[in-house]
Amino acid sequence: MKKIQLLMLLLLSAICIQSCKKDVTTSASTISDKILSANINGTAWNPDTVSAAITYNAATKIKTFSVAGIALQQKVSISVAVPNSINTAGFPFATYKVDATNNVQLVYSYQTLLGGSYDPVGTVEPGSGSVTTTAIDSVKKVITGTYSFTSKQVNKDQNGNIISINVQQILSGTFTNLPYTFVSN
Repeated sequence: MKKIQLLMLLLLSAICIQSCKKDVTTSASTISDKILSANINGTAWNPDTVSAAITYNAATKIKTFSVAGIALQQKVSISVAVPNSINTAGFPFATYKVDATNNVQLVYSYQTLLGGSYDPVGTVEPGSGSVTTTAIDSVKKVITGTYSFTSKQVNKDQNGNIISINVQQILSGTFTNLPYTFVSN
């Protein structure tokens, strides 16, 4: 009788332990496989044409990282210049913010006519944008980082009165293992 009670107790214990186990859920991160992407005005944007370069100017000792992506009649251009640099294929890890200098230039452009030029939509004011470089492989020539900015266009009438303000938000931008060329001149 005691053996049956002990067996029942063990069986009930095993059932209780099994029912107390946590559900195991596997979650996958949402890492984009796109080399350049952003969220433009609330819509995901992944360009089909991308070009990137790091250029070193020996005369001025300025190294510039530039990238441009185009899709859906929209173009995003990034340019980050680092003064007093050395001549290597790499680029410094840092957060570069739009300020009163021209060292960081972020531009959102739109193509109004198919096959026509891309016209900038507003300007990015100091404090309204940044680029962060987080990884670089100067042997494979790929760079990774983030960017984000707001472009503002103030429209005025013929008397100089503001009639509207057009704001474009380019947020959550990433460049992941973005291939680049290195040019030294």
